[in-house]
Amino acid sequence: MDPLTHALASYATARAFFPRASRKILFAALAAGTLADADRIAVLLGPSAWLRVQGSWLHSLPGALLLAAMVAGVFLVLPRGKTQPQTAPLPRAPLFAAAGLGALLHVALDLCQSDGVALLWPLSARRTALDWTGATDPWILALLLAGVLFPALLRLVTEEIGAKEKGPRGRAAAVWTLAAICACLGARGVLHERAVALMDACTYRGELPLRVAAFPETLSPFRWRGIVETRSALHLLALNAGPGAALDPEAALDIFKPEPTKILEAAQNTESARRFLAVARFPKATMEKTPDGYRVELHDLRYAAAGNSERAMSVFVLFNSEGTILEQGIVWETAARR
Repeated sequence: MDPLTHALASYATARAFFPRASRKILFAALAAGTLADADRIAVLLGPSAWLRVQGSWLHSLPGALLLAAMVAGVFLVLPRGKTQPQTAPLPRAPLFAAAGLGALLHVALDLCQSDGVALLWPLSARRTALDWTGATDPWILALLLAGVLFPALLRLVTEEIGAKEKGPRGRAAAVWTLAAICACLGARGVLHERAVALMDACTYRGELPLRVAAFPETLSPFRWRGIVETRSALHLLALNAGPGAALDPEAALDIFKPEPTKILEAAQNTESARRFLAVARFPKATMEKTPDGYRVELHDLRYAAAGNSERAMSVFVLFNSEGTILEQGIVWETAARR
C-alpha cells in the first residue's frame, strides 16, 4: 500500500499494543513499518531493477524481521531525550516488539494487494497476492486518519474544559481502528472469493476456466475486474460481487492467444522473458512482422485489470528474418506504446 497508510497503521498498532511507550518506541514502530517502501527507489533505476527488487527481500518475513532488528538496534544507541534520565535504559522488549509488529504489518498489508510479495525470500522467490485491495484503499486510509485525528481533537476539547484523560492517550481509538480495518479486510476477502466463484462457475466461448483472478475497484467494495484464462484465450470482464449478482460471460473482452511458433518459443526463452514470466500472472504474447524480421512482446494483463498501469512492464524481443535474436529487454508499458 501507499507509505501514508503504512505509517498510520504502524502508529495505530504502536498506540494499541504499547499505549505507554516512549516516543522512541513509537518512532521505531513508524520507521520499521515504512522503511520497506525504500524499494520504490528502484523505479528510478528502470523496469529491470524494479522487477528484481519490488516485493522481494524487504517484503519477506525474514527481511521484515531483520529490518525490525536493525531499526531497534539504531534506536537503542541513539541518545536519550532531555526529559528522560540518561541512566535509565530503554526497555528492549517493547522496542523490538514494536519494531517487529510495524515491519510485519507492512508485509501483511502489501500481501492484500495484487503485486505480490515473496514471503519466504531468499528461500523462495514465489510471490503471493490476495488481491483484496488496490495500491491505495480509500476506506482503510479514511479509518486510519479518523483513528489518529479523533484522539488529537478529543485531547484539545478535554484540555479546554479542564477534564482529565482516562487511560492512555489514543489507545481506545487505535484498538477500534485496527478492529475496523480487520473487519474491512475480512469483508473484502469474502467479496473477493464470491467474485472468483462467479467467474469460475461459467464457461467462456465454450471453454472452461483454467485460472481466474479478481481485482478490486478503488471505491466500491462490490465492483471487481476479472481475468479468466481458458485454453485458447484470456477474458477480461467487470462484475458485481454483491448479493444476488449474476455474471454474463458473453460480455467479456476476449483476447486470443497466438499460435505457438519457433519465434515465439525462442522469445519466451530469453533471459528478459524468463525473468518477466517468473512474476507475470497473466502473460499475453503478441508477434508482428517487421521490415527486418519479427517483434515479439510479452505483457501481463494483471496490470490493467488491477488498475496499476503506471508501473506496468513488458518484454520485447527483436528477431531478424532468419530468426536470430537482435535485441531484447524489459521496458515500461508507457515507453513501449510510444
